[in-house]
Amino acid sequence: MSFGQQGGPPSQWDPWKPHSQQPWTDDGNGGTPDWAALAEASESRNRKKRLLLIGGGAFATLAIGTAVAMAVVSAGDDKRADKPTSELPASASLPGGGTAPSFAPTSAAPPLDPKEFIASKAKDTAPLSAELLFPGTQLTMGSTVYKKGATADAKDCSAASQGTLPTALRANGCTSLMRATYVKDGAAVTVGVAVFDTEAQAAKAKAQSDKKGFVKPLAGSGVKDFCVSALCRTTINSVGRYAYFTIAGFTDGKDVTTKDTQVFSIGDDLAEFTFRQINRRGEAQASAAANR
Repeated sequence: MSFGQQGGPPSQWDPWKPHSQQPWTDDGNGGTPDWAALAEASESRNRKKRLLLIGGGAFATLAIGTAVAMAVVSAGDDKRADKPTSELPASASLPGGGTAPSFAPTSAAPPLDPKEFIASKAKDTAPLSAELLFPGTQLTMGSTVYKKGATADAKDCSAASQGTLPTALRANGCTSLMRATYVKDGAAVTVGVAVFDTEAQAAKAKAQSDKKGFVKPLAGSGVKDFCVSALCRTTINSVGRYAYFTIAGFTDGKDVTTKDTQVFSIGDDLAEFTFRQINRRGEAQASAAANR
């Protein structure tokens, strides 16, 4: 019995596949392998591997480049950049913003209140008299000029007042009553300033005064008697430890009516000027105390 080759082509040897057979050529040399064919097959496989590696590297490079491009597009499409500044984080919350600067508290004292210096005898210590409170020879209020007449200082408040006013002044401890008179075109006014130790006393004296009590008109220094028996207009008010009163009328002795705006004006102007002078007194003393 003889053995022959099996049918079909010989199996190809592939070193990368297990159980594959090496090619053999029967050239009569006892079955020696064809080394040239093996070398050529190995070279062919190596070329395929290099091509695959090069192709794979190109694909990886392309993939990386695409990822970078997508990242750039994504960064440029940040919708926060289109938001108004009111919706952006405050500067204090931004990274790296640091903390707000701090400042040491100042040691400056609060400003002094002028009202405190006219509220009580303890602080209201500046010199005081009718001439100091009503200086000069005339008074200008807006475009109106009033000529100043006589001035007077009375330690007895009752001596410079009449009607029900002396009682109210005494009951609340009035220490002095200063008066000054002003005149213009036949209308005259006397303003009287009563001095107390405290603001509460002055306010109480004002509350207890009525239309039956008023300061005595002060004539002299070119001003005739007025408001002796005629009807006159009076006012009552207070500020700080001072109560102040006005009485205004005609120097020819006629009665004042509601139509006599000239008399009302001279009385109102002197009441306002008195209020300002008392407040200036407080401001001057507060300023002097602050600069000491």
